[in-house]
Amino acid sequence: MHILETDHLRFTYDKEKYVLQDINIIFEKGKTYGIFGQSGAGKSTLLSLLAGLEIAREGKVLYKGKDLSKMSRDIYRSNEIGVIFQSYNLLPHLTALENVILSMDISQLKVKDKNTRALQLLDKVGINEEKANRRVLLLSGGEQQRVAIARALSYDSEIILADEPTGNLDNDNENAIISLLKNLACEEEKCVIIVSHSSKVKENVDILYQLENGKIKH
Repeated sequence: MHILETDHLRFTYDKEKYVLQDINIIFEKGKTYGIFGQSGAGKSTLLSLLAGLEIAREGKVLYKGKDLSKMSRDIYRSNEIGVIFQSYNLLPHLTALENVILSMDISQLKVKDKNTRALQLLDKVGINEEKANRRVLLLSGGEQQRVAIARALSYDSEIILADEPTGNLDNDNENAIISLLKNLACEEEKCVIIVSHSSKVKENVDILYQLENGKIKH
C-alpha cells in the first residue's frame, strides 16, 4: 500500500479557476520525490493539501488508504507527517534543543528522556551539544534548517514534507541539506517529498513531478 497518494484531486479557492486539476500521485517509503513548477503552478496548494492544512473538496488525499478529510488533521500533522519550511519556523527565543523538545511535547510523544532523544536527533543532523544549547537566532541559516529537520524527525513520522528547504541557503549548505534528506529516505525508509525550484534538488530526487497550470506534466 502507498503511504500517501492523491486520487483525482482538484482544488479551487474561488470556484472559477481550478488551482489543481485531476492530480494523481503516489508516494512510497524509502524514496525522495520532487514537486516542481513555476510560481502559480499549484505547488503551494498541493503542499498544503498533503500536509493537511487544506482539505480536498473534490478528489482525495489518502494516508495509508484512509481519506485524510475523514481523519483528525491535528493528529495527522502532529504525529504522521513532519514539515520543514523554507523560513525554518523555529521559535527564536528558544534554543535548538528546546525547539525540538517542544515539538515532542506538542505531539505528546512517549519518550523517557526527551532531552537525550532531542540531542541525538540534533547530532544526527550535524548540530553538536554546544550549538544545541544556543538560541536559534545565534545559529547560521544552514544550522537553523538542520534544527528544523531534527524537529520534523522528533515524533518519528514516516513522511517528511519539505517546502523549499534549500531556498535560503548557500551552495555548501544546500548540498548538505539535500544529502540529509536523501539519507532519511535511503537509510531510514522515510517518504521524503520536496517542493522546490532548485535545479540541484531536481537532480537528486528519485521521482520528479512537474506541475504546470495545475496539472501534472507528462
